[in-house]
Amino acid sequence: MAKYIAQIIVLGGQVIGRAFARALKQEIAASQEAAKRNQNSSTSTRAATTRTGLTLEEAQQILNVNKLDPEEIQKNYQHLFAVNDKSKSGSFYLQSKVFRAKERLDEEIKGTAKPDPEEKKGSKENE
Repeated sequence: MAKYIAQIIVLGGQVIGRAFARALKQEIAASQEAAKRNQNSSTSTRAATTRTGLTLEEAQQILNVNKLDPEEIQKNYQHLFAVNDKSKSGSFYLQSKVFRAKERLDEEIKGTAKPDPEEKKGSKENE
């Protein structure tokens, strides 16, 4: 009887060890992939991600937007912020996530918005 219990314990340990090793390999591969993606992103994108704690993709998922359309972002933000209001039995945590997501998308819009060449020309003429 003790022999069988010992075999079960040894086999169980082997199964758990293999599963742990497989999970560790997957985590290392995911970490390396994230590092490669982070190297390819621009400095302003990395800074905005660090500042807000959200990636662009996460922020888009939270506010349920596919493209950086300021009107759609604002509409979804107002709806989700109001729905999660604590006075309406909402979640302060979710409300803060919605706020951070909008903040992240606003920073991305500012960073990707290129100055209008007409504005530059007009400001030079006024000088």
